[in-house]
Amino acid sequence: MPGLVALKISKRFLSFLSKYCEKDILTITGTNGKTTTAGLAAHILKTADNTVLHNEKGANMLSGIASSLAVSYKPFSKFDYAVLESDEAYLTKLYDYINADYLLVTNLFRDQLDRYGELDTTAKKIQEAIEKNRNLKLFINADDPMLSELGAGNRKIFFGFDNITYKTSLKDSLSPAEAVVCPCKSDFSYEKRYYAHIGKYFCENCGRKRPEPDYRAYAVIYDDYSEIYLKYRPNGEEKELYFKTPLVGLYNAYNALAAISIALELGISHEIIQKSLESYKSVFGRAEKRVIDGKNILIQLIKNPTGASEVLRTVNKNTSKKLLIIINDNYADGRDVSWLWDADFELLKDYPENIIVSGTRAYDMAVRMKYAGFDFSKIEVKNDIKEAIKYALSGINPGEQLLIMPTYTALLEMQKILR
Repeated sequence: MPGLVALKISKRFLSFLSKYCEKDILTITGTNGKTTTAGLAAHILKTADNTVLHNEKGANMLSGIASSLAVSYKPFSKFDYAVLESDEAYLTKLYDYINADYLLVTNLFRDQLDRYGELDTTAKKIQEAIEKNRNLKLFINADDPMLSELGAGNRKIFFGFDNITYKTSLKDSLSPAEAVVCPCKSDFSYEKRYYAHIGKYFCENCGRKRPEPDYRAYAVIYDDYSEIYLKYRPNGEEKELYFKTPLVGLYNAYNALAAISIALELGISHEIIQKSLESYKSVFGRAEKRVIDGKNILIQLIKNPTGASEVLRTVNKNTSKKLLIIINDNYADGRDVSWLWDADFELLKDYPENIIVSGTRAYDMAVRMKYAGFDFSKIEVKNDIKEAIKYALSGINPGEQLLIMPTYTALLEMQKILR
């Protein structure tokens, strides 16, 4: 609401941001991971004693970013940095008002087809935004072939993984691969594929291949944390660093690597970055942990096939004693829920306990679980989200964990209920 009011008073309200930011404006976009990456980057900068403007609630359209500025601004004061998460489709509109110093792009996957269309359309929207700022420095996920052609005339800094080792119960990724082809129209081949179309790719026809990362890493993924061994070349001399993050899953290892890379580029020390990773609190349903009446809740947002599949890979029947899946189909979720059939819910077919489904599309989710091979008699439908949460919590003991996987508007409703 503050952003809507500010933009109503002045359409160019966001253009004032540049006047109050003394160092750099960092923008972050992409399909998955932008909220966590932006949150990590902002937390690292704050831990390094910087003042930071950040749309930390994940409201990433113009009104949400304007709200962060309107609420955070203090007369006669300035920020050191601005860390702004932006919706992919709104990035070009944001750049009508600000000249950012950096743009970090996490990845591109099919998401809300009724809003974005196919991946090429989303990539073109990001490219249109980049063309509005030729001095923009780009941080690019080297392992995503959809991003390699972005910003041909801009300085590009790449981050990526050379190798990944799993120390978890689930090792093989069955995330749906996107239909990504080389600019020469040939299919990409992979030396290593980590999940979906993310990995060390190359084209046998024209020789195009994954760029050599400026920040290249090796990750070890455990059930409840990840280790990152990073190599980079400040001043031409190779340096090796070790980081540990309590965030779970390979997708969060990518988020951490992205935030670490941009922090090192800005001159933040290894010690401060590691301290920040340890003290970072997940926000707004991104591996967010809460405790109610002594019972643990882990909230993992799901919103597209690849993101959901990677979250499902982290489900551990020994730690998550109860599962609640909440599917809505409001505008912010995407009206089209056909993505449920592309996500790898088959990973849950041997889950030993009952699974509760809720939300406006609860029965769609129940049918999806039936076709995933899960025992249909163990699916419980509770359409009302508040009722579903209370029921799920009543089914576990103090110290045990309830895992909740909501879509975006279901998450918003949950926040109110849990408060």
